[in-house]
Amino acid sequence: MNDWPEGRSHDRNARYGRGSADAQPEGARVMPHVRPGTVPPQQRPGYDDAPRNAPGFDSGYNTGQVYGMPRGAQGAGPGAGPGGGGRGPGAPYAPPPGGARPAPNWGRRIKVGAITVAVVVLATTIGTYFWADGRMRREVDLSKVIERPQEGDCTTYLIVGSDSREGMTAEDKKRLHTGSADGKRTDSMMILAACGSGNTMISLPRDSDVEIPTFVGSQSGKTFKGSGRRVKLNAAYAEDGPELLVRTVEHNTGLRIDHYAEIGFAGFANIVDALGGVEITIDKGFKDKKSGADFQAGKQTLDGEQALAFVRTRYAFAESDLARTKNQQKFLAALAGQAATPGTVLNPFALYPTLGAGLDTLIVDKDMSLFDLAEMFFAMKGVNGGDGTSMNMPVSGSRGGNLVWDKAKVRELVRQIQNDEKVTVTAN
Repeated sequence: MNDWPEGRSHDRNARYGRGSADAQPEGARVMPHVRPGTVPPQQRPGYDDAPRNAPGFDSGYNTGQVYGMPRGAQGAGPGAGPGGGGRGPGAPYAPPPGGARPAPNWGRRIKVGAITVAVVVLATTIGTYFWADGRMRREVDLSKVIERPQEGDCTTYLIVGSDSREGMTAEDKKRLHTGSADGKRTDSMMILAACGSGNTMISLPRDSDVEIPTFVGSQSGKTFKGSGRRVKLNAAYAEDGPELLVRTVEHNTGLRIDHYAEIGFAGFANIVDALGGVEITIDKGFKDKKSGADFQAGKQTLDGEQALAFVRTRYAFAESDLARTKNQQKFLAALAGQAATPGTVLNPFALYPTLGAGLDTLIVDKDMSLFDLAEMFFAMKGVNGGDGTSMNMPVSGSRGGNLVWDKAKVRELVRQIQNDEKVTVTAN
């Protein structure tokens, strides 16, 4: 069988395609067993012009292409040809597909991670602030208080614990030994002065003998002239609420009150329970049927019910209300110290229940901000940590069963607070 193309001369001297003997080279003829279009172009620049014996002559058939393999899947070595995905002369080496990956950029990853965490923390903080701020009960208007003392260098808070049963069920009242009296009265009162020289917490016995001054009714707007009548301090609250209580404290001490904060029985117990209890050391055990107190001496953790009994007990002590105010100071400072720890502030599972429990029943003045509230708690924590002084209002005697304040000591105490001086006055 003759495989040569038709018309092929068998002359030994004739050259296939006539080569360069003719004026124009003959185009390549197709072999019968090769289909047109299946062979890649073989011609390279200079193929027809370069003599066969020239240095570096390339016949054009070695293209680097391996038939049956896709371009880019071959020539993985450094010397791979143009069609194999390798590199040409002078080109940098590129790792083949599927080869070793470049090392991760840890610096960039850490930077992106830090930015992400910062954004999340900022968004959470802002969200928490507006959530808590929206739940604050700003119900006390101190602008209604008249004839106020001059402002001092310290920030002062009047902190009141009321016997309000708001939000309590019949079972709660029985369990907490609160009774079922209507309305609300002050169960404890204290002044907290947050100063640069140190914080001072001063308890005001509710049986303190004070004068009710001229005041403007918080609801009626009517002016009530002072008549020099003397009453127990808690009677001022019962007569016209927080505004008259602030007015009476300022009139009898000469100290301006910047902010007011009040919490009822239920709120107090709920805050303690939200914190998981408050640890405190009781120096001497005592019992009291009226408050439900039954404590042994020593360090212990009190739940909400026990805490309320602890701060309300008065009949178990010879000093009665004076002893009770000391326990109230001690416990409030311990509570603030635990509420202001990183374990509470940075733990949303502790922070939100605590804030929710407190803000539901905490009543403050219209100008009180969350920052002011935080300053109040940190000042109480400072007292508990030894950065400050806790004391009762100095007393010189009694009148009709009421405690009479020592006027000279009270004036000196107020002067030291107004000038942000270290408090040296003592209760005795």
